[in-house]
Amino acid sequence: MHRVAVPAAWIVLIFIAFSTLSPIGLRPHVGGPNYERLFAFALIGGLFGLAYPKHLLRIAIIVVGVAVGLEILQMIIPGRHARMFDAVVKACGGMAGVFAAAILNALLRRF
Repeated sequence: MHRVAVPAAWIVLIFIAFSTLSPIGLRPHVGGPNYERLFAFALIGGLFGLAYPKHLLRIAIIVVGVAVGLEILQMIIPGRHARMFDAVVKACGGMAGVFAAAILNALLRRF
């Protein structure tokens, strides 16, 4: 799992950072914006949680920091905006992903 999760986590993070900071016309749309934010950061949190299972607390803190940081960086992108609510949705998604990874890691160790 680790061999797949590590590169997948970094690739997804780079893709989401690009999507978050690119002009709105270049951003992929797959659903409602809040669902996209929640799912994207749940994916990041989950993949990093699977990639680095011994560092879940650190990953949770970093995922929340990335969510807030990317939201703040949107202030310098023309046509983009930063909203605290969006950062909270991203952070909640990231935490849900880390939590899901913690459960999956525990199950994998047990069986």
